[in-house]
Amino acid sequence: MRQAFVLAVLSLLALTAPTAARDALPAGFVYLREVDASIAQDMRYASHDNFVGRPLPGYAASECVLRQAVAEALAKVQAELAQQQLSLKVYDCYRPRRAVAAMMRWADDGARGAPSKRFFPKLDKRTLFAQGYIAAQSVHSTGAAIDLTLIRLPAAAVAAFDPAVPYGPCTGPASARAPDNSMDMGTGFDCFDVKSYTLSRAISPEQRRWRSVLVGAMRHHGFKNYFREWWHFTYGAREPSQDFAIGARR
Repeated sequence: MRQAFVLAVLSLLALTAPTAARDALPAGFVYLREVDASIAQDMRYASHDNFVGRPLPGYAASECVLRQAVAEALAKVQAELAQQQLSLKVYDCYRPRRAVAAMMRWADDGARGAPSKRFFPKLDKRTLFAQGYIAAQSVHSTGAAIDLTLIRLPAAAVAAFDPAVPYGPCTGPASARAPDNSMDMGTGFDCFDVKSYTLSRAISPEQRRWRSVLVGAMRHHGFKNYFREWWHFTYGAREPSQDFAIGARR
């Protein structure tokens, strides 16, 4: 009887072990919510609200995944900003290599990009790689890069994104862009335009001030900003890129 019980348990473990291994994050990676649940998340590549216009491969769940050191550093930024009644809101974190490949295919598919044209109102999407707005190999795939912004606390409610609505270009007034409860940084996230350059002078003094607040807080805790994108930051040494899918936390 005991032998039969042991065999049954071993059989059950054999069936469940592959699933558990598949769902577990690789060593060194964590869900941001498990390090700091107060950081808001608006994972754009798991949704239709992005420049490709659909969820990207590998984003099976709307969760921010990062290397543990990056998540812990981000929590320190969050604690500092909370003293000013502000919070971080992340748009993208770890990005599977398969998602980067999907971006490349999209850029070269010959279509004109509407309605996602609002993300690159002055450019042909075939030029986005050459101009440095999209990378063929992304540091996001290492888990050491993050795209984010600021929101005021308490966080304001935000309307749901509607793919059928013709939202205004990312360079236009915040009130005409797709719904977002973030501080007005002068452009929307993933806006492929010179106005997105962190030090752009083509935005208002107030918008420049908010960019300065974000960059200053991130820099204070070891993050480096990419000069073409006010929202993009990296942390620490370059690590190997990954291609595991982002699943729901268990």
